[in-house]
Amino acid sequence: MKFTIKKELLLEALSKVSKAISTKNLIPVLAGIKFELKKKKLILTASDNDITIQTTIESTDDKDFHIENEGSIIIQGKYILEIVRKLNDEYINLEVIDELKILIYTENSEFNLNGISESEYPNIGLEESKKKIDILAGTLKDIVYQTAFASSNEETKPVLTGINFNVVGNILECNSTDSYRLARKVISLEKPSEENYNIVIPSRNLVEFTKILSDDEDIVELHIFNNKILFKNGNLKFESRLINGTYPNTSNLLPDDSILVIHTNLNDFYNVIDRVSILTSDKEKNIVTLETNGNNMILKSSSIEIGRVEEKMNIVKNNDEEIKISFSAKYMMEALKSFSTETVDLHFVGEIKPILIKSQEDETLTQLVLPIRTY
Repeated sequence: MKFTIKKELLLEALSKVSKAISTKNLIPVLAGIKFELKKKKLILTASDNDITIQTTIESTDDKDFHIENEGSIIIQGKYILEIVRKLNDEYINLEVIDELKILIYTENSEFNLNGISESEYPNIGLEESKKKIDILAGTLKDIVYQTAFASSNEETKPVLTGINFNVVGNILECNSTDSYRLARKVISLEKPSEENYNIVIPSRNLVEFTKILSDDEDIVELHIFNNKILFKNGNLKFESRLINGTYPNTSNLLPDDSILVIHTNLNDFYNVIDRVSILTSDKEKNIVTLETNGNNMILKSSSIEIGRVEEKMNIVKNNDEEIKISFSAKYMMEALKSFSTETVDLHFVGEIKPILIKSQEDETLTQLVLPIRTY
């Protein structure tokens, strides 16, 4: 195996696949990146058994990527990434000598690495389904950004550590909950799906995938199987396991009607909560109390050890009802941060009932925060 490649090309590809390398993996070969050099392309693959990432560099320009001899080998991911990143030269040469010895050299530098035989690498298929779902990369990024934060970190309920993708016809509904809050994003697909799907994808895997997506206008293909999902975006393939189990029916949590709706500026409301929560003593619960008085909303918090704070802001209400309710400032702020709108509507059902956060400017997104009893 021997080739010369422009540093930028190789570094971009290595940066993507290296996200699938685990330092804690019990299988040593999975700390490596598989290099497969074929007639007109270089295929790089990395996996930690939870996710697999593969990207292909096509040899369209002999100047930027010149192939001399085909072949394949596993190279320690951590070292090849650091070497390529830190080399100053525009072009890098990589050659395999004596089957498992790797020579990486430029005009001024030379590195010798020990490789691993490709026969030791697990057989990774990355097959595609005949029934794919297409979605814009920008839309998928929005879904993940607006829902992943609400999933659970507790491995005791594995199904809640993922985002539920529910596809029926041309509607994709995504839900995420940790039992104390809920994030829901509902979008229309360009083409209806041939089959209905109800799957749970690990949130952290989706977050990692969206980090390596570049152009928001690109199409991402979803290929769904019984226990895994493959995302394909141009020369990039990203496979994740699915979480087994039935996702709870979150529709039951969403109230049908409300006794009061408050319309307010999103940034103003966020900043008031941010200031009021300064004096909360418990960083996890950081309870803030909201109450209305006519066209004013009063937000306050107190701590026996620290003190108390109260702040007032003008609001628009849909009726003369008044409400007093307490909630986690952290959860409310994270919910508000998911909106990219100027205003939000707070829907109240009662003092011990969930608070719904919506926006007339973006009807695809709903956030729900459970109140906290303070008595």
